[in-house]
Amino acid sequence: MRKLFIAGLAIAFVLGAAHAEVKADDVAGVWLTDGGDSKIEIKKEGEKYNGKIIWLKEPNQEPGSPEPGQPKRDSKNPDPAKQKDPIVGLALLKDFSWDGSGAWSGGTIYDPESGKTYKCTMKLKDEKTLDVRGYIGVPAFGRSTVWTRTEAEEPASQPAPAATGTNSEPAASKPDKKSE
Repeated sequence: MRKLFIAGLAIAFVLGAAHAEVKADDVAGVWLTDGGDSKIEIKKEGEKYNGKIIWLKEPNQEPGSPEPGQPKRDSKNPDPAKQKDPIVGLALLKDFSWDGSGAWSGGTIYDPESGKTYKCTMKLKDEKTLDVRGYIGVPAFGRSTVWTRTEAEEPASQPAPAATGTNSEPAASKPDKKSE
């Protein structure tokens, strides 16, 4: 009986250690940014990890902007040819490599709000929390943000329909008028 108990403990220890070990592909998936304003999908492409914006909480330009109701665009991109590209679908993370010690490094992160690109590292705090640090020069002189693993829900944000005076919610989310 004692041998069976010790064997059970050994198996539990091995399974627990394997579960806690971070693997290269653990970063892949969909992540909600810290403000909840966007979702980033990280995928392995070849030997590198890249990420793109797949959803925005507010995908369209506000009233009073140059193109109200149109998809938000990468207007601050330093390359004029890319300034009309929509934010949804934009490559945000590029060329990350797994370093074997729990982090992804050697990549860059693009900030569409400023049009600037920064060096970046990413590290999983746990299976649902990703620490993303953008910096210039050395990581000590940077800024960190925390992303939370989530579901895609939608492949991408769609432009909101033009205001027509009708409710544009999906039928499944409307209350049942018959029961009122």
